[in-house]
Amino acid sequence: MQKFIMVGALACSGMLAGCLGGMASSGAERAEARLAPTQGNRVAGAVTFTQTGSKVRVIAEVSGLAPGAHGFHIHDKGDCSAPDGTSAGGHFNPGGKPHGNPEQAEHHAGDMPQLIANAAGVATMTAYLDGLTISEGANAIVGRSVIVHAAPDDFKTQPTGNSGARQACGVIVRK
Repeated sequence: MQKFIMVGALACSGMLAGCLGGMASSGAERAEARLAPTQGNRVAGAVTFTQTGSKVRVIAEVSGLAPGAHGFHIHDKGDCSAPDGTSAGGHFNPGGKPHGNPEQAEHHAGDMPQLIANAAGVATMTAYLDGLTISEGANAIVGRSVIVHAAPDDFKTQPTGNSGARQACGVIVRK
């Protein structure tokens, strides 16, 4: 009898471990970019990306900004080696669309809402973006970069939104 109880207990623990293992691996896909200041700037922070169905949730926490609005984009290359951030390339735009407001149909895949800094120079933002994925397909963002600009994005000027200098850069890595 004891032998059957032990076998049953081992079988149940094996099934439970399998279930727990499956739960851990089925979590939402995540990525992160640690923002570092470009030369002569003090802007820094973190941006997390989480796949939530067909959208990507973006949570940004950035400090060292001038109060007000700042352009905020995913750029094509995952390279922040240039002192001014230009090594990150242009806006991520796999669909060849014009630059625009991410809340409207026509925009770069990498166009994101403005960061709005408070009087202390801190900006927090949560947004849900269509047309991106974390790590699969043509619209994947892992291996690209995030740029925080000095000026507001006018969402009209092509191809950059007239957002000014690049104040911080961070490469997007899978978490």
